Amino acid sequence: MKRTVGIGYQDFEELITNDNFYIDKTMFIKEWWENQDMVTLITRPRRFGKTLNLSMVEQFFSVQYADRGELFERFAIWQEEKYRLLQGTYPVISLSFANIKNAKYQVIRKRICQILTGLYSEHRFLMEGDLLDEKEKSFFESVSVDMDDATATYALHELSSYLSRFYKKKVLILLDEYDTPMQEAYVYGYWEELVSFTQNLFNATFKTNPYLGRAIMTGITRVSKESIFSDLNNLEVVTATSEKYASAFGFTQEEVWDALEKFGLLEEREEVKKWYDGFTFGNRKDIYNPWSILNYLDKRKVSTYWANTSSNSLVGKLIREGSKEVKETMEDLLKGKSLCMELDEQIVYSDLGENESAIWSLFLASGYLKAEHHTFSVEYGREEYELVLTNREVWSMFNSLIRRWFRDKGSYYSGFLKALLRGDLEEMNDYMARVTEETFSSFDTGKKPSAEPERFYHGFVLGLLAELRGRYTLTSNRESDFGRYDVMLEPMDEMDDAIIIEFKVFRPGKEQTLEDTVKAALAQIEKKKYAAALEAKGIEPARIRKYGFAFEGKRVLIGEKDSLENTLYCRQE
Repeated sequence: MKRTVGIGYQDFEELITNDNFYIDKTMFIKEWWENQDMVTLITRPRRFGKTLNLSMVEQFFSVQYADRGELFERFAIWQEEKYRLLQGTYPVISLSFANIKNAKYQVIRKRICQILTGLYSEHRFLMEGDLLDEKEKSFFESVSVDMDDATATYALHELSSYLSRFYKKKVLILLDEYDTPMQEAYVYGYWEELVSFTQNLFNATFKTNPYLGRAIMTGITRVSKESIFSDLNNLEVVTATSEKYASAFGFTQEEVWDALEKFGLLEEREEVKKWYDGFTFGNRKDIYNPWSILNYLDKRKVSTYWANTSSNSLVGKLIREGSKEVKETMEDLLKGKSLCMELDEQIVYSDLGENESAIWSLFLASGYLKAEHHTFSVEYGREEYELVLTNREVWSMFNSLIRRWFRDKGSYYSGFLKALLRGDLEEMNDYMARVTEETFSSFDTGKKPSAEPERFYHGFVLGLLAELRGRYTLTSNRESDFGRYDVMLEPMDEMDDAIIIEFKVFRPGKEQTLEDTVKAALAQIEKKKYAAALEAKGIEPARIRKYGFAFEGKRVLIGEKDSLENTLYCRQE
């Protein structure tokens, strides 16, 4: 029977009692339990069922759900007699850091303290009777929103002790989205403060806790051991390349095909595959993100459901402020090309601003890239991965993200593109000067901004690629330095002109003025015969427009071949 698709459910009990559509993931309980790992860290992209699965685990094992076996009766785990006997027999501490987001460390710390205080309020029955001595009762009462670091970082350890003694069993601890505060700390600049706090919290909870039975932590990234897990040698880390739990998070292709058939949408499976397939966990390929599939079943049309569920602020920051190499790689990825690199799945946040491989490792962990192939070099003892954008939905998200970088600064970029398409050189200069004034700082954030103006221009090329796709095919022929970066726009409609753009930086030793730099750029277009490739495709020379872009810091000047004397225009700061 086809069930109603409920969007946004993260509580297993609520989902099941409402009889909403659910793909059975209960065998994750058996797989995890039989692996017998003390502390398991599972990383998966957002909206991949991490919260729902932890809710399922909590309600299966928790004594608070004793005699609630009906929640699991129609699912695979209930066919296992051994596990029917385990249901509702363990004390469980469950908490989530998913909503701990703020630009200030003190607010983040306070939110964590609020969560810990809430756990103590839920278990206030422990204060009754003589289970706790006076010292323990005093500690219990000291757990508050305003508690000091020593109390806060030891709170889960002590609560484990109380519950273990009360139920005469070791405690299961479930921590969802552990790394959300870490990403906030990196974006807003309070990384060191948060690391010190979380190191002590995690050590007391997961390492030096004799009352801990087993634990699961989930997140998007595997934060480096040196950052917050330095004392946790009992941690089993399950990442996107691990074999464990490969099909427990996300929907397999078989599960998606079965769902499409139940909803009468099986004929649309190839379009669904193009948009939402592409995730790989371990050796298990063809994993689909659940959020988009559920929304597709509900709304019956393809769209960027998963990619639009959060701000993507860290992703945008890393590309926008990245080096020219990062922007070049992003340009290639948007064109369908691949990136080959050695992969380190331990995310060192302090490296993200300097280490390009750390950025792409983060993108893989977050689900924006997928590993097409990987090879192991026996000689060098390392694995190399071939990475591409995961699917059409991710491509669409990046395309929209890049367009917004310019659009958010006003209408100048849009005005520039319209002037470019019309061939209005004076307006191109005017709008381009305004674009550089308003957006330069967003793309030029190196330690020596004046020495790296190409950061903006590489971002500018990404903007062209995003805005004009569908009307033009963009190709570029770049060199390692910024001596040359030409762009060719090949029209898809014979009514449009082809466009060649050459960027050049002003060189005081060789040129007197920006006009000289423009002339040098235009001369290079001719000398290198850039138009030959377009002419070979049947585009007449009269339909090929050639522009030289010269810049010095934020000053920009655009000139067109054969029109230098009449149309050069420069807007000074």
